[in-house]
Amino acid sequence: MKTPTSPLSSDLGKTNQPFSDLATDYFPAILAGLIAVLISYAGPMLLMVQAAQAAHLSKDLSSSWLWAVSIGSGICSIGLSYRYKTPVICAWNTPGAALLVTGLMTVPYNQAIGAYLVAAAITFLIGATGAFNRLMSAIPKSLCAAMLAGILFRFGVEVFANTHSESKGAPWLTAIMFFAYLAYKRQSARYAVVLTLMTGVVVWGIVDWDNQAAKLTTESVWHFALTKPIWSTPEFSVKAIISLAIPLAVLCLTGQQVPGIAVLRAAGFDKVPVSKLISVTGFTSLIFAPFGAHGINLAAITAAICTGSEAHQKREKRWIAGVACGIFYVLIGCFAGSLKDLFLLLPHALVSTVAGLALLGAIQNGLVNAMAEPEEREAALITFIVTASNLTLLGLGAACWGILLGIASHLVLRKSGSKN
Repeated sequence: MKTPTSPLSSDLGKTNQPFSDLATDYFPAILAGLIAVLISYAGPMLLMVQAAQAAHLSKDLSSSWLWAVSIGSGICSIGLSYRYKTPVICAWNTPGAALLVTGLMTVPYNQAIGAYLVAAAITFLIGATGAFNRLMSAIPKSLCAAMLAGILFRFGVEVFANTHSESKGAPWLTAIMFFAYLAYKRQSARYAVVLTLMTGVVVWGIVDWDNQAAKLTTESVWHFALTKPIWSTPEFSVKAIISLAIPLAVLCLTGQQVPGIAVLRAAGFDKVPVSKLISVTGFTSLIFAPFGAHGINLAAITAAICTGSEAHQKREKRWIAGVACGIFYVLIGCFAGSLKDLFLLLPHALVSTVAGLALLGAIQNGLVNAMAEPEEREAALITFIVTASNLTLLGLGAACWGILLGIASHLVLRKSGSKN
């Protein structure tokens, strides 16, 4: 009887690589997954913490919320990346978390759980029926690329915005990391981001401008304990559905799922079944909603780190970054209640600099693909500018308005062009 082999072991057999060489080969992909998770917790997690504090949720409910989105995101990332051999990075609904900062203050928590279930069901049905796939087919790829570039643009800008930080050490930390990145990039583009991250951590630990690194040694931070998920029985109300469920579903689809697909397309992963990705993330959200998950979906910003050449020079091996990302999500999710304080200690300048530098390649590819079709350039430019403006109107974010105005511009300009 034939013994089944994993993709890793089959690679080892085909290439006769020693295990050490194979580990080195996959190291950038694994580290890309770690960086993606690090950025997810050090940035968007703050919104959930803020929302939990505003709603006066108990420590146990807050920890359960973080556990649910972490485990759910991890399971989706591992399963979808392995199944389709594509770096499918999943995460929680970040714009939805921003909505909940004020939304949870007016809706009882059990009714909010009911709204999470309704939002997840809407997402699942849109994916299962193929409606999302038809929508994505109708949107020009150049507009998706422009929207992606617009979303990531502010992260590139924030690298240099650190010079205006209130922290006296932020400009120096950013400058050291930036010039280190250039030096590393000249020698090895593959490991430039990794070495820059390590340099930033070392410099921060040695100099410790804000006296934060010393806090890592405190007993309270390192007192790890498994997080226990808490079931909250959902209650359904018209008010919660209108004020939370529908906006959460819209924000998920337009602000997360569409950019997430755009990232995959921009990186050349356009054969993965879109409807399957949407329906699986929607179904996973249904399962974890009673434990506090407000929405699990495709990631955009962190996905760009795992889908580019920095994760691996060979596109067919970048799915390892997706699996690694999922594993890190699950490991951290098991200790979500204890580890959230640890991630909150990392200085903003360090995290934002690593994120911005890691995304330079994705921003470049997005701009190149956005301008590829001459007849679509102006509409793509409008999409990019609106998305990068960080506009928020009628409860919808810049990514949604960017793609809507880009499509409108494309249709109007195409019609006027056909008359001439």
